[in-house]
Amino acid sequence: MSKRGPNVALARLLDESGLSDTQFIRAVNRLAAEAGVAVRYDQPSVSQWRGGTMPRQAVRPFIAEVLARRLGRPVTLAEINFPAPAATPDNRTLPRTVDELADLVRSDMDPSRRGVLSAGLYSVALTIPAWPDIVGRMEAVQTGQVRRIGRADVEAVSAMTDRLSELDDDFGGRYARPMAAAFMANTVAPFLKAEASSDVRKAMLSATSFLCYLTGWMAVDERHHGLAQRYYVKGLELAGASGDHSTYCHILRGMSVQAVDLGHGVTASRLASAASAASPNSGPRMRAFFAGQQAHSYAVAGNRANALQSIRETEMAMEKAESQAGTFGGYSPATLAYHVAQVRYGLGDVAGSVSSLQLHFRLRDATDSRRSGLIFNTMLAERQLEMGHLEAACGTWNRVLKEYPKVHSSRVDERVGKIQELLRAYQSNSTAREVYERARGISADRHAKSRT
Repeated sequence: MSKRGPNVALARLLDESGLSDTQFIRAVNRLAAEAGVAVRYDQPSVSQWRGGTMPRQAVRPFIAEVLARRLGRPVTLAEINFPAPAATPDNRTLPRTVDELADLVRSDMDPSRRGVLSAGLYSVALTIPAWPDIVGRMEAVQTGQVRRIGRADVEAVSAMTDRLSELDDDFGGRYARPMAAAFMANTVAPFLKAEASSDVRKAMLSATSFLCYLTGWMAVDERHHGLAQRYYVKGLELAGASGDHSTYCHILRGMSVQAVDLGHGVTASRLASAASAASPNSGPRMRAFFAGQQAHSYAVAGNRANALQSIRETEMAMEKAESQAGTFGGYSPATLAYHVAQVRYGLGDVAGSVSSLQLHFRLRDATDSRRSGLIFNTMLAERQLEMGHLEAACGTWNRVLKEYPKVHSSRVDERVGKIQELLRAYQSNSTAREVYERARGISADRHAKSRT
């Protein structure tokens, strides 16, 4: 750490945030842990930073992000009087979207870089490119390569994306994302620089945009949230370059799902509303697709009136929907029941949430993913236990543990890991003790395999 004059800018922002020094430093430590960085600062560190002591470079982004989350707006390093990090091959800004994407997937494939990428910081103050700022920017792709691509190449990328999505749904992001990154680096990136007609180029950019979204979703499943945001932003830029408004809105909604799962309700509702507002003319099922996510986000943000209004809009749109054809996400009655469950739970109705989750499972069909079934079942069990229904919760968890070994998902790992913690107080009950021991054995086996 280096010492300079008092950091008036940092002191001003801390005062504006209303956080005490103790609250602030705890938030910095929590955020660092979220990003996979082990730090343990205490209150005197804040006094030192106010006085001009420069924190370590790795910690500075956490300080800016804590302030951004508290203030509800972006906070740059320059605004806190911290110098920008020196340009390196890993963090310098490349001039073109396609080059940036190629650099990202190459780094993602490099085992020596993967730990750095996965520790990337999730930012609620991330700058989202607006549709008018990125639409039609075809100059992002440089032509001049020897190879020329055609419609068959676009169809191959789309078909491979579908296969990767199926693998992700059934087996988890940890299983599928390395294949997605390799495919993007070895096949798709060269396609983006090849010669093509205008129509084919737009179609390839659009197909790559959705592949970026899928790869980001896989990173979310691995709890690599900063990395996921990088893939999402590249997807937004490519969607704009191709004029693909639908995919642009779909990615914004996916970013809202990520934010709401992390508990950032205000950010999630902002992203969901942006997706809905930017959506082109769409049918009722697509409107439900966006409104359902808005409702969930508002509920997590504690905005009861908007949550209830949005879920009513979702229900009315679904009543008008006749077909899933041509819609992203295949928003279905089962999905609606899930969103109703999340709204009810966010607004304090635990019993209603359990009822809606049970309806969700009655409405599910073969197209719903194994991973989502596990996540939603653990959610159901936790809420059944919250109501005092121990036997029902144990029965739900047993269904989870039966399928769990087939899925390689950090999100599922996290929820299965909570079973022991939640059942520890119920060891006198034979059913609870049996589920506890089963969960402990399966988790130990998973950890052992991950070390080999």
